Amino acid sequence: MSNWLNAIQGTETGHQVALMLALTAAVLHAIFGALQKGRYDPWISRGAIDVWLFVLAAPIALFLVPWPQGNQWLLLFGALGIHFVYKVGMALAYARGAFTVVYPVVRGTGPLFTVVGAWLIFGETFAPLQWVGVASLLAGIFGLAVYNLIHIEVDRDTLVPALWLAVATGGMVAVYTTYDAYGIRATPNPFTFLAWFFLITAVDFPVIAARRWWRMPVRPDLGPLLRHGFIGAIVAFGSFGSVMMATRLDKVGEAAVLRETSTVFAALIGWVLLGEQTGPRRVALMGLIAAGAVIVELGG
Repeated sequence: MSNWLNAIQGTETGHQVALMLALTAAVLHAIFGALQKGRYDPWISRGAIDVWLFVLAAPIALFLVPWPQGNQWLLLFGALGIHFVYKVGMALAYARGAFTVVYPVVRGTGPLFTVVGAWLIFGETFAPLQWVGVASLLAGIFGLAVYNLIHIEVDRDTLVPALWLAVATGGMVAVYTTYDAYGIRATPNPFTFLAWFFLITAVDFPVIAARRWWRMPVRPDLGPLLRHGFIGAIVAFGSFGSVMMATRLDKVGEAAVLRETSTVFAALIGWVLLGEQTGPRRVALMGLIAAGAVIVELGG
C-alpha cells in the first residue's frame, strides 16, 4: 500500500484520491467535534478518546510498520507539543461556547492560515479562481459564526471568550496541518508517521482527564465514557489520518480548504443531534461554504 501511495503522489490519480480523503476527513471531523463537545465534559471526552487512540495505535506502531528513524522522532515529538496546545484550545473553547458557534470559527481560521503556510513552506500557489473559492468558503464559515453569535441563546455569558479561543485554536489548526504535512512527507513510509503520530500524541490528555474525572463531585460512569471514547478514536483515525494522507498526495492548501466543508456537516449534526436551531439563512451560509470548496477544486 505504501509503495502505491508513493507512486501516485503528485499525479492526477493522487489528486483524486486526495480529494476523496479530504472530503472524508471533513465528514469525520464534524462527527469528532460533536463527540468531544456532546454528552461529556470536553476534557474528559478527549481523554477517553486518547486512551483508545493509544491502545489501538500501539500494536500497529510497535509491530506492523517500520519504526521511525533519525530526525523522524523529532518530528513526532514536535507534533505532540503542537497537538497538545490545539487540544487544550478546543477543550477550553467547547467548555465556553455552543458547538455550532465555536466549530465554524476554528475551522474558518485554520484554512486561511494554512494556505499562507503552504505557500511559504511548500511553495504552493492558488489560481485566481481558487482564491474566489477561498473567499466564498470563509464568508460562509464566518457568516455562520456571526449568525450563531447573534441568535443562539446557549452560553451567552461565555460566548465572547469562546470565540477568542476559537480564533486562536484555528491558528493552531493551521500550524498542525502544515507541520503534519511536512512530517508525513519526510517519512518514507506514511503509515509509520501515522501510527506513531497517534501513539505519541495520545499520551497527554488521558492523564489530564483522569485527574479531572477524579476531582468531579459527580463522576460519569466509566463504561459509557470508554465506549464514547472508543467511537471517537475510530473517527479520529479516519479524520486525522485521511487529511494527513491527502496532504502527502497533493497540495496542502487544497486539502485544508476542502476539509473545512466539515462546517456544513457540523451544523447539520448540531441541529439533528444536539438540538441547536437552524433555518434558511444558515442553510444559505452552508451552501456558500460548499460552493467555495467546489470553486477551489474546479479552479485548480
